[in-house]
Order: sequence, then C-alpha cells, then structure tokens
Amino acid sequence: MNILITSVQVPFVRGGGEILAQGLLAAIKRQGHRADILTAPFRFSPASAIEESADWWGRINLASFCAGNVDKVIHLKFPCFYAQHPDSVLWLLHQHRAYYELWDEKGASGKDKAVRKRVIQQDTDALLRIPRRFTIAKRVSARLQQYNGVSSAPIYHPPFSAEQFRCEESLPFIFSPSRLEPLKRQMLLVEAMAKTRSPMVALIAGEGGAAAALNRRISELGIESKVRLLGYVCDREMRSYYAKARAIFFGPYDEDYGYVTLESMLASKPVITCTDSGGPLEFVVHGETGQVVEPVADVIAQAIDRYGRSEALATAHGQAGRAAYDDMDISWDPVVERLLK
Repeated sequence: MNILITSVQVPFVRGGGEILAQGLLAAIKRQGHRADILTAPFRFSPASAIEESADWWGRINLASFCAGNVDKVIHLKFPCFYAQHPDSVLWLLHQHRAYYELWDEKGASGKDKAVRKRVIQQDTDALLRIPRRFTIAKRVSARLQQYNGVSSAPIYHPPFSAEQFRCEESLPFIFSPSRLEPLKRQMLLVEAMAKTRSPMVALIAGEGGAAAALNRRISELGIESKVRLLGYVCDREMRSYYAKARAIFFGPYDEDYGYVTLESMLASKPVITCTDSGGPLEFVVHGETGQVVEPVADVIAQAIDRYGRSEALATAHGQAGRAAYDDMDISWDPVVERLLK
C-alpha cells in the first residue's frame, strides 16, 4: 500500500512527535509498504495563525498525488485530521492543548475564545468522520472523551532506539531529561534538592526556555553542588546517564505519554513521578516500579532520599519496571498491524 503519515511541526524543533513519526515511517516500510510523511509548519499564536492552519488542512485532499494514489492516511496531530481522504486512521498524539486542558479563560481575548469554540466543534466533527480512532495513551483518549465525546483506543509504542538502553551499577544521582519548560516542572526537582538529606545530586538534561529561571533558582538556593544543568545531551550520552542513575525524576503536568518513563523502565531504573503527571501514571506503580508522590518539593525530597539511602530499593523497583515493560510487549509491529488492519 501507499501510506501517508500526516503531522505538523515547528521548524528547527525536534521533539517526541517527530521521533514518533519517523519511527512509524520506518516500521511501515519494514512491512513492505511505500510510505511518506506530510508535514506543514504550525504556529501556536496568534489565534488567526491557528485558524489558517486548520483551514488549510480542511481544504486539502490527500487521495492522490502525481506519484500515485494514497491508499491510507494516518493522522498524528491537530489539525491534520481535518484533511480529506476516504481511508483515514487517527493515531493522535494530542489535541491543541491550549484550547483544552491548558485553556486559560481569564487570560483569553475575545478572538481566542471565538477560535477555541470553533476549533473544538471542528475537532469533534472531523474526529467523528474517522471511523478508526486511536491515541498514543489512555490519558489522550480520556481527554477526547471528556472534551469531545469521542471514543478511541490507546496504542503504546516504544521509545527511539529502545533496544540500546542498558543498566549499569548505579551512582548516587537523580537524572531528569526533558525539554526545559514550565510544563515539565524541573523546578519541582530543584526545589526538592534543597530539602534532601541523603548524598544525592540531580543532573538535569535538556534545553529550553526555562533554563535561565532554573539556573537563577539554583543560585538563590545555594545548591550549585547538588544540582547541575547539563544542557543538550546526545542520545548516546543520554543512555549512559540512564544506565548509571540511581533513579529518574519525571514529574510533568498532565503529560500525554512521556518517553522518559519508558526509557527509565528499559534502563531498569525506578521513576519518581507526580499524582497529576498524566501519562507516566499508566506505567509507574507506586512502591513497585517507582514512587508516585504529590507535586510538592518536601514530598519529592523524601522520595529522592528513600533511593539515596537504599540502593537496594532503587534496584528492586528498577528491575520490576523492566519486567513490567517486557510484559507489555511494546514494539512497532503491533502498532502497524492495528493501524493498517
């Protein structure tokens, strides 16, 4: 079959959406199909730019191009699923979150409110036109049901280079890899490290707009010896940090899926996450594969100290996480089979 994967992107940014699309493309090709990715640039503001993107995707017909007919289309993001094709499948990463669970009613302009209302209705109509609907996680499916009254089923997929993750003897540090932005809540880890009592340090990997604020807070708290921002870390180095860490902190707000959780499990490392972190809660079992705690610095500090004082506990939770991952059979072949069925 000729299969087209649709998505949107912010130029010069490579995140989880881009990694997923490339992984899906490779998996489809391995099964002998002809496949490609169709992307378009996306702007998160102003509201008029979101309207323009939605209108463009709503006008485009993906049934055929000069190189041949398209047999099936797999839509990954808003507003790609507005496009026209007789055999479309949805595998949704997330909706336009600023108009759903992250909506700020008080700070919204009249234009924002009008566009939001239009987008939610258009989303609902477009989603209902697609008979086979999947998402990347239970949390994403729950939002679709909550806000649009649309049912869907989750399909889990593996992180990039899943087979290359490994476990080594742990060192006394917490590792926290993610984009540095408020929703990822690295600030919780910084605040917690000021309250820990065990000889643990925190290594935070990633780049983003929150770097300056994090550095400033580390300095204010006087914990430069306990917290280090690593900046950009290549994939090989990232896997090395995972392998040597005592545990992983991943406490985002209402995450869709969260590769960090699965990467931690692949590296046999326990995860400290939060009660409102969304996707990670589908995998982390408190007291078995990690710790699920309130998003409060004092409580997070206590969780870190538990692993800081007991390497054996961290090892046991990490091994249980790896066993749980293996039991779930998360691989690309089942994903492709369900999407193309």
